[in-house]
Amino acid sequence: MQLSFSRGSRNLITNWWWRVDKWLLAAVFFLLSCGVVMSLSASPAVAQRLERATYYFVFRHAFYACLAAGVVVVFSMLDIKSIRRLAILGYVIVLLLLVATLIFGVDVKGARRWLNLGVQIQPSELLKPMFIVFTAWLFEMQRRYKNFPGVWISIALCGLTCLLLLRQPDYGMTFVVAAIWFVQLFLAGLPIKKLLVIGCGLIILFAIAYLALPHVQIRVEQMLEGVFGNDPSYQVKRSLEAFKNGGMFGVGVGEGIVKWHIPDAHTDFIFPVAAEEYGMFFCLLIVAAYGIVVVRSMWLSGRDDNMFIVLSVCGLAASFGLQAFVNMASTLQLGPTKGMALPLISYGGSSLVGAAIGVGILLALTRRNVHAEDKDEEA
Repeated sequence: MQLSFSRGSRNLITNWWWRVDKWLLAAVFFLLSCGVVMSLSASPAVAQRLERATYYFVFRHAFYACLAAGVVVVFSMLDIKSIRRLAILGYVIVLLLLVATLIFGVDVKGARRWLNLGVQIQPSELLKPMFIVFTAWLFEMQRRYKNFPGVWISIALCGLTCLLLLRQPDYGMTFVVAAIWFVQLFLAGLPIKKLLVIGCGLIILFAIAYLALPHVQIRVEQMLEGVFGNDPSYQVKRSLEAFKNGGMFGVGVGEGIVKWHIPDAHTDFIFPVAAEEYGMFFCLLIVAAYGIVVVRSMWLSGRDDNMFIVLSVCGLAASFGLQAFVNMASTLQLGPTKGMALPLISYGGSSLVGAAIGVGILLALTRRNVHAEDKDEEA
């Protein structure tokens, strides 16, 4: 059986190919490819420190990247109804996994974020896309049916989700979830007065966290001390040296030294490795790829009048861009250091698959004429 890619062909793959946004698809696979390439530079040093085989993390990252690529393609082929159902079911399952993590999770550096199910997974990384799509559906249902308490249900779910994340503790992920939920509230048309009340509530909660939690105090104060002229933390200092050493075109593949001094060079601090070995020009290409995913997704969603699509796409794009910004800003001393992966690039099975689910749904909801699939469709 011959597979045809002509516009007149009716098979699933061909229809997907002609409808999916090629700019988004190219940006996503460029970032995945960068992750594999940068893993070759960053992870051998980490493997040596941990007394593993030299390319242990490289091979694992390549496997996860291939898995993530498959997830992107599969999710990008889904219709709107399937996305809604998977998001609701997935959110419930991941929520149960978060509870299980607090009870049976693996304790690493004082945090319980990983659950051993034969392989270690980090449920919070899988949570974001499910939560975003679920809340988008709740807001859409409230718009359709005036008596449906979509906003109140979303408030309860956001509170429960943040509480579970704080118990791990994972303050960075809590911030991302709360911020994206607030963006969706704004886009859903909540009155300004209510938005201000909720916004003030979030600020108060952050202030309480700063005053009550020493870990949050330390991270914020380290960032402020560095910004106002005092010595930054060790990892950030090494990171800034890497950007300085790399210049515009880098010192050469494998020639960087920052990866030998930073414990998380293949995960949270992979961006400085790229800056040192490949240079600022390569880093700007990475930033541009993130920008394409975020801006183009929002622009494409703006052409649609389907609230579910607009809120889902804007929420997923904002989450993707915010996580990338937090990671890169922390390496440049523009924000507090936080154990947050660089989406589609940092090493980690859960982070790669979670990001792949999010961008896969983005690609699905921005497909040409995808809104026609949902006409008169009840949730």
